[in-house]
Amino acid sequence: MTALLVFTGLNVVLVSTITPVYDFVCFHPYWERRRERRRQQREAALGKELLADR
Repeated sequence: MTALLVFTGLNVVLVSTITPVYDFVCFHPYWERRRERRRQQREAALGKELLADR
């Protein structure tokens, strides 16, 4: 019975902490900078492709 209570308590703690951890990992400034850098690279490549077609 004790093991079941410890297991349940641990799961409650983990479930309650998953949202802040997820938000921290997914919305960390590194990922925002990476998304912006990749967007700029795609736009630059598309611009070069359009110029080459002319």
